[in-house]
Amino acid sequence: MEMLPKKDPSFMDEEYQRVELGKFNMVEAERRLLANALLDLSNERFVLLSESCIPLYNFTTIYNYIMNSTKTFMESYDLPSPVGRGRYNKKMRPWITLDQWRKGSQWFEVDREMAIDIISDQKYFQLFKRYCKPACYSDEHYLPTVATMRYWWKNGNRTLTWVDWSKGGPHPTRFIRTEVTADLLNRMRNGTKCEYNGEPTNMCYLFARKFLPSTLDRLLRFAPKIMKFG
Repeated sequence: MEMLPKKDPSFMDEEYQRVELGKFNMVEAERRLLANALLDLSNERFVLLSESCIPLYNFTTIYNYIMNSTKTFMESYDLPSPVGRGRYNKKMRPWITLDQWRKGSQWFEVDREMAIDIISDQKYFQLFKRYCKPACYSDEHYLPTVATMRYWWKNGNRTLTWVDWSKGGPHPTRFIRTEVTADLLNRMRNGTKCEYNGEPTNMCYLFARKFLPSTLDRLLRFAPKIMKFG
């Protein structure tokens, strides 16, 4: 269970919503975030990040990459294993079949059309709320499945957030201060091949996680030279 944050006096008028790891209220929270962001009509693209994410490029580079993309970025893949297809509930048929079931990172980027569709959806939202319960984690399946079913033609099927799963286990690597090096940041920035607007590229990730607060001073040291901040 996630700890409730201490209330910031700057946001005393805001209502805090309790969110628990692995529960359906994670999806509800994501929809609330999108709904609030959509209230600003100037917002065209929407990126979900966590408090442990860092940018791998400066703002201008990230902005141009996202705004000039012909695709949205929602990771979505078929995983024939207990933590993929094994989480599918047959009671979702015929509205969602096993062949349509997908898994993916919860860290996504969508355009305005897709964001509106996500917060407006009731059909699939209610199915997941009713039938996707631990050990089915809706934040890993709801949006990837819906994106594949409704927006397969415009989704890039990849996330923009780099994560290290190489150590195994249910959670990705958490980076501490001494692990933050120029080699690590360059590997995150340029160590993967993907496609962008129909062309091959090694600029696949704009963000990375999980970085502990103790890494801040080293990140600030590398930011001007590697990420081109300032």
